[in-house]
Amino acid sequence: MSVIYALWLRELRRYVRSRSQVIASLGQPLLYLLGLGYGMGPVFAKAGQGNYRQFVAPGIISMTILFASIFSGAGLIFDRQFGFLKETLVAPVPRVYIMLGRTLGAATVSVLQGLLVSIVCVACGFRPVDYTQIPLALVYMALIASLFSALGTAIGSTLQNIQGFQMIMSFLVMPIFFLSGALYPLNNLPVALNAIVSVNPLAYGVDGLRTLLVGVSHFGLLMDAAVLVGVGIAAVLFGSRVFSKIQV
Repeated sequence: MSVIYALWLRELRRYVRSRSQVIASLGQPLLYLLGLGYGMGPVFAKAGQGNYRQFVAPGIISMTILFASIFSGAGLIFDRQFGFLKETLVAPVPRVYIMLGRTLGAATVSVLQGLLVSIVCVACGFRPVDYTQIPLALVYMALIASLFSALGTAIGSTLQNIQGFQMIMSFLVMPIFFLSGALYPLNNLPVALNAIVSVNPLAYGVDGLRTLLVGVSHFGLLMDAAVLVGVGIAAVLFGSRVFSKIQV
């Protein structure tokens, strides 16, 4: 357990010390929030859907957590290239402990970035409909972060160089984001698109946050929680299996 704590603390310290990472984590969310929030707001209102900034803010928070979690795998590649991972793997502990420590650390960092973006959303006019639901919203943020941090660890365990993340961004991360309902309502989608969204775990994370913060639900909180927990456990098991076979 001390190994899990040490790796969790290392990830947290690395994030706190990296001011550039903190600042960079706000760039893309601000672009979406300001560009789409104000640009698409009048169109969204004319369609009778209300305030678009209110609607899109939970999606932007989820996007931040998704990107931060997946890119934790890049840190694993850097650790492999610079030798830190080899030093960690020779420790007389099961590799699953190392994987869990890294995953929990990456998930914590992702939630912190999500909280920073939440503050930016509030500064731009977003207001939760029920402040008593914020603690439960934090739980959903942690579920999203844990799921995709485990996936990021699995991806990082299979890639040999950082260039491979360009392919991951193009063929995995961006489709997961754009097909999650983060930027648009899930009602009245075409059948094919609705089927794809229904198997996207991020869609349930976005829906859970949107339900708690805005009061707009599509799948229902119980379904959201069940999918996030189930897929999260599967991702941790898969990530542990892949990480246990990593070669340095």
